[in-house]
Amino acid sequence: MNFEEALDWLYGFQKFGMKLGLERITHITDNLGSPHKNYKIIHVGGTNGKGSVCKFLESILVRNGYTVGVYTSPHLQHISERIVVNKKRITEEELVSLVKKIKPVVEEMMENKNNPTFFEAFTAIAFEYFKEKNVDFAIIEVGLGGRFDATNIVDPVVSVITNISPEHQNVLGKKIEDIAFEKAGIIKDHVPIVTATKGDALRVIEKIAEEKNAPVKKISDSNWKRLRDDDLNQEFSINGFLSSYSVRTALIGGYQGENIALAISTVEFLQNNGFNISEESIVDGIKNTVNPGRMEVVSYDPCILLDGAHNIAGMKILAETLEDDFQFDRLILILGILSDKDIEEMLPIIVPFAEIIITTKSSNNRAFDPTELKNMIDKLGDTKTIVVKDQIIDAIDYAKSIAKKSDLICITGSLFTVGEARDYLVSNLQKC
Repeated sequence: MNFEEALDWLYGFQKFGMKLGLERITHITDNLGSPHKNYKIIHVGGTNGKGSVCKFLESILVRNGYTVGVYTSPHLQHISERIVVNKKRITEEELVSLVKKIKPVVEEMMENKNNPTFFEAFTAIAFEYFKEKNVDFAIIEVGLGGRFDATNIVDPVVSVITNISPEHQNVLGKKIEDIAFEKAGIIKDHVPIVTATKGDALRVIEKIAEEKNAPVKKISDSNWKRLRDDDLNQEFSINGFLSSYSVRTALIGGYQGENIALAISTVEFLQNNGFNISEESIVDGIKNTVNPGRMEVVSYDPCILLDGAHNIAGMKILAETLEDDFQFDRLILILGILSDKDIEEMLPIIVPFAEIIITTKSSNNRAFDPTELKNMIDKLGDTKTIVVKDQIIDAIDYAKSIAKKSDLICITGSLFTVGEARDYLVSNLQKC
């Protein structure tokens, strides 16, 4: 089996769709000897900011000398981005080897008409890989929801719920309390939880945490303050529960202060439990954190911003960041959204900022038709120049052809859109 064959086998499970539940992933990992019980786990759920928190934690712990695995989804450009150890992606050879290892277990399940999903198979591969690499910590990002997400078979040393806002309402529920209940499913008995949730969502978190005797640390605006931002970095003052910190980050957006505060408070729980993590590692780790495709500037002539905002909360954050952190004459918006997102509610948030909008779509089979997207924008009533480009490459080329140096091109709407755009843009930069 070569890499392409391994990918074909894995992606073959996508036809079974999304099936929440823990029975199938438990069966696979049981047959692998429960690899996820061989290392300390930090479980990260929530709506937005999960990826940034995972990256901050990874960078801090690696800087302190720990061997750290990170499992996130989806990927931007290559599937190997999902499974990383000490900031190095799993190799094609390693992935093939692991597919061979789990294949007999999965095929036995299929014979019994108990087909796993793609995410379940890949999660099992990540758990096994981290065992083989003898990691000290595995930072595991929740895929969808929490309670019945495949990652929720883990027994973490600390859990994180970033924030909660409407998303995947067809699966998680219409009310914020219902969504919070699903995401709070990662809370385990006596396991500390760090959260930046607010309002009704926080009340649900606190109630479930109390039932499970899980200590809760709440991050609020009082835990962080942005001191300075410029073209190169931001500086934040962070009030942790054990100490205060002055940190810098190259990641864009004032909201990163909340993500940094979440990461630092999570690290402080580890410190309280006997793990040696220095202040120097915290400060340097945050300074050296990168998170491609999330509020990332990939070009300055013209300025091109990539952001994988794919839900209502993400669009609000993007809009706030455009207003607070960027100066431009015209915003040229390249927009590609998945069909199962809250498109009608997302559009009014971002459309008013744009002078020119280019609708497009990724190659994902859930991508929303760009002509229909144009029609929805037209119905908002704003006088906008709207252009349809079926291919992301064509959308980018057109945007660059009309952009002036004082303009900003923003590519957003989906991580799949951003991933394809980044692949094209970075490959072109490398040719220059």
